Amino acid sequence: MVMKIKFDDKGLIPAIVQDVQSKKVLMCAYMNEESIEKTMTTGNTHFYSRSRKCLWNKGETSGNYQIVKRMSLDCDLDCMLIEVETLGNSCHTGSESCFFNEVYVNRDEYLDKEDIIIRLYERIMSRKYNPKEGSYTNYLFEKGADKILKKVGEETSEVIIAAKNDDKGEMIYEISDLLYHVLVLMADKGISIEDIKREIKKRYDK
Repeated sequence: MVMKIKFDDKGLIPAIVQDVQSKKVLMCAYMNEESIEKTMTTGNTHFYSRSRKCLWNKGETSGNYQIVKRMSLDCDLDCMLIEVETLGNSCHTGSESCFFNEVYVNRDEYLDKEDIIIRLYERIMSRKYNPKEGSYTNYLFEKGADKILKKVGEETSEVIIAAKNDDKGEMIYEISDLLYHVLVLMADKGISIEDIKREIKKRYDK
């Protein structure tokens, strides 16, 4: 099948990496014939770096390997889809997916179907790497960890007060504030939602 692939004039083909279970698109990279063969023989994703002009094995330095479950070509044989099981985050920023820079979203039809907490984290990550003027999230990042920690402490206190007042509506409001600031702290420290999920899974059956 490798011989049938329509590589571009540089001998490369774009490769879309997708989580085999969630079907979430994780990243896009490039492959040449050698990286495709390495991927198929090792069972882990290998790509070609256009900037470094060499092969690279996803997870070799971070430990965030991708175990290949299936590789498919599109109808024109010029784009590869790789379905994987991930052993960590796919993005170098610490995000589960590289695609967190939101350009447009149909809120009525999309956000209701998505995990809104994951979407919020991705929005926070987008602000971290692509600052937006007037953004409160960017204000927190600019002020640094001490400011973020102060807000986490304040919101924790407000959750406690709301609980003592036995006000469910106020508790929901304050817990939402606390969750947002905890997510900002996580993004600031390079901790992803997947990291938390893995830790919870370790404890689940104990």
